[in-house]
Amino acid sequence: MEIIRKGQRPILRRNLSDGIEYLTFPALEEKGVASHLISTRIGGVSRGIYAAMNLGYHRGDDKAAVDENYRRIAALFHRTPDAIVCTDQTHTVNVRVATKEDGGKGVTRQMDYTDVDGLITNEPGLILRTSFADCVPLLFLDPGKRVIGCSHSGWRGTAGEMGRMTVEKMQAVYGCDPADILAAIGPSICRDCYEVSGDVAAVFETLFSQKRYDFVSPDEILTATGDGKYRLDLWAANRAILLGAGILPSHLWITDICTCCNPQYLFSHRASMGKRGNFCAFIMLNESENRN
Repeated sequence: MEIIRKGQRPILRRNLSDGIEYLTFPALEEKGVASHLISTRIGGVSRGIYAAMNLGYHRGDDKAAVDENYRRIAALFHRTPDAIVCTDQTHTVNVRVATKEDGGKGVTRQMDYTDVDGLITNEPGLILRTSFADCVPLLFLDPGKRVIGCSHSGWRGTAGEMGRMTVEKMQAVYGCDPADILAAIGPSICRDCYEVSGDVAAVFETLFSQKRYDFVSPDEILTATGDGKYRLDLWAANRAILLGAGILPSHLWITDICTCCNPQYLFSHRASMGKRGNFCAFIMLNESENRN
């Protein structure tokens, strides 16, 4: 595993604080408008198959351990867990506007919403959270409008163009211009590790045959293996979707870290055959200057 670079600047940075290792995109933090991180397995208190920074409450882990893991993550933002707002992920393309009243939902109190795979807000101090174990984390920041977003995009979400849906929600609610939005595609399963069936491949062939994606070939997204199966590149697919939604190429950053290739560093559903926890992506609009 390596952190890829564009020129001399790292696209993704590894950080260590109080024993917790996490990943950040420097481009999303350099203006000081927002703080974010993608957790790894390092620095939590969970044990066994959940070791150590498991942030999934519904995988069978001890609740007290998950609570403590969230406390440690929140502290990196100089907040407490009641500032975190969670998604209720069911592989939809539904994006919810998070408000101050949502603080703590999914961590310190129950959610009163369902079927939400993306969150956006312009509320400072709220930490948006999405959860992963091979699917694609998408992070968004409009530094001028001071709007952030965080979405979950597995193959179903990608086929439903979750990236575009999040950008359009930011436009509709906050008047964001896609050309001003910074976006990042986080660690997830790579093309070499992600084999799908022909019916799934057909969905992507149809999607990327549409006119708005005439700048990308379906062959860039899918590779036939010769046995009726295909390799699916979720990074390339999400990149195309974000560009098609109006994100500028210079405002888009993509990691090359595969969860399935690095199961001791990031939770992977495929690598563990379902015996795992969850890592998460978090983003918070700062009150003023970047405090991380």
